Amino acid sequence: MDTRLIAFLDRAEAVLARLEPLLPVARPTIDWGRTLAARWQRDGRSGYLMPLEVSLDIRLSDLIGVDRQCEQLGRNTHQFIAGLPANHALLWGSRGTGKSSLVRALLAEHAAAGLRLIEIERDHLADLPRVVEQLQKLEQRFILFCDDLSFEAGEGDYRVLKSVLDGSLEQAPDNVLLYATSNRRHLVPEKQSDNEHWTRVDGELHPSEAVEDKIALSDRFGLWLSFYPFTQEHYLDVVEHWIGQLAKAAGLAWQRDEALDTLAVRWATGRGNRNGRCAYQFARYWVGLQLLEQRP
Repeated sequence: MDTRLIAFLDRAEAVLARLEPLLPVARPTIDWGRTLAARWQRDGRSGYLMPLEVSLDIRLSDLIGVDRQCEQLGRNTHQFIAGLPANHALLWGSRGTGKSSLVRALLAEHAAAGLRLIEIERDHLADLPRVVEQLQKLEQRFILFCDDLSFEAGEGDYRVLKSVLDGSLEQAPDNVLLYATSNRRHLVPEKQSDNEHWTRVDGELHPSEAVEDKIALSDRFGLWLSFYPFTQEHYLDVVEHWIGQLAKAAGLAWQRDEALDTLAVRWATGRGNRNGRCAYQFARYWVGLQLLEQRP
């Protein structure tokens, strides 16, 4: 091939590579009558909603030992669906204790009534005004769901997020609500140095304003729900529930006994976790093992 032609093709490819991010991308059209969930995707300087195929196999009855949390968030969601005043919610606490599962179980519970779920990552929360704008005239009720919302020490973008949440949440239409999960009640870690420069005025203590600034982010949520580490009894009850569900689906006869409990406890000890996620994983391991041993 002629060297001049090769050089021309190389330059053309380089130009196309620079132009590609600027070219319009075909974005999906969402039929909210059939689509139950979507995820906010970033596309260069803008973004769009990507429809998701979701499974509705998690039910409220599958969440063992968190009845109070289910009742409170369920009532808040009922109010929201009915067009009544409801609060944005922060679900915080130990990992694997059912925070995200509760939100997804509520979607399964109320999808037929028009509830829809929009997943949005923490780094994309600055796009909240754009998301809300696309949802405000629709007839469905939308929960914006941010999983694992937290900030590390030294990150300053929580202040930007706080101002965005202020504007977006206060002006959000009545068909949009924000639910977030976090391992922390206060979304930004506090340091001992934050309290080094406190003052006393007329006998009243005034801690550093840095602490107030960090706590203020959590205050954007009107409903706080706490999820605590599982006791051993709670963990074993969840194991029993999931083994029962999986065994029933597979036609497996089984019975809970001391040997099974011992295996489940060893499983959790080996992973350093005693929570719902660990219980579900053990149940899958144990039921799968029983079915494998029954094969000829």
